[in-house]
Amino acid sequence: MDKLSVLLVFVPADSGVDGPSLLGEPEHSGFLHSLKDSVLKNVIKRAQFAIPPLSLMILSSIDEPDIEQHICDLRFETFPLDRHWDLIGISVQTGAVRPAFELSAILREKGFRVVLGGPYVTVFPERCRDRGDVLVIGEADEIWRKVLADLRRGRLQKEYRVDELPDLTCGSSVKKDALELRSYFTTNVVQTTRGCPYSCDFCNVHVMNGHKIRHRDIDGVVREVEGFLEKDRRIFFFLDDTVNADDDYAEKLFHELIPFGINWVGQATTRLGENSRLLDVFARSGCGALLVGIESLAEESNRAHNKFHNPADRQAECIRNIRDAGICVYGSFIYGLDEDTLEQTDAIEAFLEETGIDVPGINLLRPIPGTEVFNRLADECRLLHDRNDHDAFRFSWGQEMLYRPKKIPIEAFIPSYTALTKRVFTVRRAIQRAANAPTLRSAVLMFNLFYVHMYNLSRKDLARQMQELGEDKAKGKS
Repeated sequence: MDKLSVLLVFVPADSGVDGPSLLGEPEHSGFLHSLKDSVLKNVIKRAQFAIPPLSLMILSSIDEPDIEQHICDLRFETFPLDRHWDLIGISVQTGAVRPAFELSAILREKGFRVVLGGPYVTVFPERCRDRGDVLVIGEADEIWRKVLADLRRGRLQKEYRVDELPDLTCGSSVKKDALELRSYFTTNVVQTTRGCPYSCDFCNVHVMNGHKIRHRDIDGVVREVEGFLEKDRRIFFFLDDTVNADDDYAEKLFHELIPFGINWVGQATTRLGENSRLLDVFARSGCGALLVGIESLAEESNRAHNKFHNPADRQAECIRNIRDAGICVYGSFIYGLDEDTLEQTDAIEAFLEETGIDVPGINLLRPIPGTEVFNRLADECRLLHDRNDHDAFRFSWGQEMLYRPKKIPIEAFIPSYTALTKRVFTVRRAIQRAANAPTLRSAVLMFNLFYVHMYNLSRKDLARQMQELGEDKAKGKS
């Protein structure tokens, strides 16, 4: 019997943040359209450090008799409509709901069977039931094998629901067989834990993955890293939401990785700067950069959003300690939290000067459907879109406002934000940050230059939104 063919699809947001959305048939694209897509794909790979979707890598690594699995990443590929597929799985990301549903509709019209899964399906299954033939609700590591087995037997169910979060200690290693390695900045993506012990109301990690930290077996992670190096010796991305959430586990794991001589980046809390032993292990194991969520420099703002684990009065020293260890810091701020005032812009600039943060990210609050802050802002009538119209809440680099700040009128907030980004993201400062970076200087330069361009786009979108708000006000709209 011929093997059954399964295709796993990553759908990018259609707002441009993930790059060109290639949902059409390739023969419909003209030369200029193809050239534009090629340029955009190259920009994404070089400037956004594009990495493969780990969730689809995990699923494609599951072996089931008489079934072969493939991955299609629509950031870089057109959809292979010229092949027969026995099942097509689409990962529905919260910021790409509309294009995912559109693709599903096109494929079903052509006679393909479509299974929908991913974060949005897990949080809002009732909104997805009529959009696909099959739903997978929850972390699919273990239940995907049952889906494949049912496909082989011709007994596919309408819905597969994960009753308990997967035990990561029992998981097998991830394979790269379904990837086109050259499409990515690196294919060395690893996750060692899931779940988050914190309860920040703007984050959906604990909503989807729970509050308890689940660990993979350290020996299994080490074997996976060793296996990855056989095909790709580029930098590693550790995709844990907080790679230092469990200090003891992190110290043991990265101590084991020291002999491999890898370079890696990840996400951590600034609390790392207070643990000199773990910081030393991170540095010796090849850590080149960490993204740290600073959010607001006002303690009362962080507390208003249930963020208690990085006290504002100690953040500057922690960041200096991390950089002194030879690790670059991507410092992520959210301007516009509930207790923020206009004075926060000056505080952010002073903090950047004091700490020497290598890559700053100054974001607007993005209320994600399904999070506590989204529901609260909706109840307080502060969302700028209908709470039931999830497609309206874009997650683009345009960064238009999605809500009304609590203590700053939106008509004053937008100019303060755009003025701040215009001062922070300049070519001169990009070059300075790269020159002062403790390591990875070319990457720091590329990231900063990319942000100079992207925040310029943000200012244009916000200027347009300001004009629309003024017109609405003149017409007497709220």
